[in-house]
This record gives sequence, structure tokens and C-alpha cells, in this order.
Amino acid sequence: MTAAGDPRRLLDAAAALVGTGPDRSPSGPLRVGVDLGTASCVLVVLDDADQPVWVDSHPSGALRDGVVVDFAKAVSTVRLLKTRAEEAMGRTLESAATAHPPCIPVKDARACTYVCESAGFADVVLVDEITAAQRTLQVSDGVVVDVGGGSTGVGVFRAGRLAELDDRAGGGHHLDLVLAGALGLPLEEAEGHKREHQQESLPILVPGLQRIAESVRAMTHDAEELPLHLAGGALMIAGAGDVLAKYLERTVVTYPHALLITPIGIARSAV
Repeated sequence: MTAAGDPRRLLDAAAALVGTGPDRSPSGPLRVGVDLGTASCVLVVLDDADQPVWVDSHPSGALRDGVVVDFAKAVSTVRLLKTRAEEAMGRTLESAATAHPPCIPVKDARACTYVCESAGFADVVLVDEITAAQRTLQVSDGVVVDVGGGSTGVGVFRAGRLAELDDRAGGGHHLDLVLAGALGLPLEEAEGHKREHQQESLPILVPGLQRIAESVRAMTHDAEELPLHLAGGALMIAGAGDVLAKYLERTVVTYPHALLITPIGIARSAV
């Protein structure tokens, strides 16, 4: 992989935009990705060179296990992010892509499209989250593992082509439940505590991480020779990849700012 194609550089560039305005006024076509998410919604805008020019997020909680459970809240969150991006860049964003966890019912997947349309996007492309993550990571032979808030999806890639796709319940929300119960924290504080006190939190989370690992094992039983590439925000805690690698006795590849892998890939899916 060339340096220009290194997803880590792309992720670093996207992360540098979080909480800041665009470093330039983008010209030419723009591609927008909306990752509705379980805990928060992320909006990414790419220029015509596939470089991020805007990255923003807002707490949502409108999804559970990949299903829209509060349509009005999801729409208002996407509309807010869309408006902020348009005002910052001086551009109208008319089309976007969004994504759903693999293997959920078609009607639930389409709800993600309806959210974006109701928020003001005229044309919306829908992809699954594993396909989106792959468009960022460009894995040739390996397993893309997207650990979201409510579920864990896997895609087995051979020679760059998707060979298998699966999804199982269990993700970041379940890790937060474990941490909240162990430390006596309100559930809404567990995610922040996990991020801010990673060294303290990791030993408590090991059983939950091993449960996620077992789900990955079950979904990749015929691809055990392939490395695992971790995407999603749920495992953005130092040492989580090592726990999975030791438990599964497999190579695990981690990335900085893994929360942005899927949103960037969603934006790359837009037309």
C-alpha cells in the first residue's frame, strides 16, 4: 500500500477536522456520508480528491441495534449536522450516502434512507456498514470487523472481493452496560468513563470483549487464517485489539480514529 493510499493518513486528516471549521473553501463536487450510529451521528464531507473537508458529530441515541427507534430525533440530528456543514462551507449539500448494519431486514435498512431524505437530502445512497468500512480500509485478504453500538458485523474479503457477510448482536452498548454495572455508574456516563479511564476500564471489559470475540469466531470459522481489521468506535480503547488477538490467537489490525472508518467509507459510497 502506498502512503497516499494508507487509511491511517486519511483517518488522521479526518480526525484533525473534528471540532474545527474547514481548512479551505471546497470547490468542485462534494460527497457526503451520514453514519446514523447508536450513540452519535457522524457526518463526513469529502472533496473530489477523496480528502475530508468537514467532519462533525452530534449525540443521537435514535438507533438501537441498527434500527431507527426514534425517527423524529434521528431526522433532527441529521438536519442539524447538515445545516452546520452547509453554513461552514457555504455550500448546499443535496445528496448523501448512509449505511445500515449487515443482515437487518430491508424495511429497517430503508428507514435509514428515509431519515436522510426527511432531513433534506434529495438523493440518498444506501450501503451496508461493512462495505463502507472496506471502502476506507481497502483490505485485500482479511476480515473487516465493524463493532458498533448495538452489533458486530464482519465481512470476509478475499482478493479484495466480499466472500461472506454476517452480523450479530453485541457491541459498545453492551460493554457500557458491563462497565456501568461494575463501577456503579449511570449508563449514560459509562462511554465517557471508558474513553477517559482506559487503563482502569480495560480489565473490567475483558469478559465483554471476549464475548465479542466469540461472535467474530462464529462468523469467521472458515476464515481463521485471515487477519482481523477492527473498525467502529466501540473498541477505541487501548489494549482492546490485544485482548481479541490473544483470545482468538489471530492477527488483529487496529487503526487510529477507528470511529471514522465507516463514516468516511459511507461518504466514498455517495454519488
